[in-house]
Amino acid sequence: MVEQFPGSVDAGSRDVLIFPSDWIKRWASYIPRKAKVLDLACGSGRHSRYLARLGHEVTAVDLDISRISSAVIQNVIPLKLDIEHELWPFALNEFSGIVVTNYLYRPVFSNLIKSLAIGGVLIYETFSHGNEQYGNPKRPEYLLLPGELLEIVEGKLHVLGYEDGYVNKPRPACVQRICARKEN
Repeated sequence: MVEQFPGSVDAGSRDVLIFPSDWIKRWASYIPRKAKVLDLACGSGRHSRYLARLGHEVTAVDLDISRISSAVIQNVIPLKLDIEHELWPFALNEFSGIVVTNYLYRPVFSNLIKSLAIGGVLIYETFSHGNEQYGNPKRPEYLLLPGELLEIVEGKLHVLGYEDGYVNKPRPACVQRICARKEN
């Protein structure tokens, strides 16, 4: 049985490309004040903009940064990077917040955790197993397995919040999301 929970995952709706995910908004206050934040696979930059409005200095990374680099956004530094084929350019403990939505490339998880500063927060949300019945993505390599985010952070980060189940907004989907802090 798949649990249903409120909130949104941000794909498939024009409006959603503008507004930050409810999950990101819910947990963003856990990122230390005026922090250096990474928005990985930033897309149109809606989370970068949101986090910059909260006072953070955001590095917005994507393979295609045209949608975010065309506008000058205070406290947002766009960076074109193919994280699936290029070396990870960030240092240990560099970010006090890392945000990832609607993107899954499993080999990057160890780098995300290493780049998170002590006291820093990882906020991650993407599609999970079961989503294939609702639309894209359908391929297993782009869908998290049940409990996978928990397994990835186990022994490395302290889980503040976790959900794995069905959402109906902005469109029906199966998602998994986590907010976890690096304690030491």
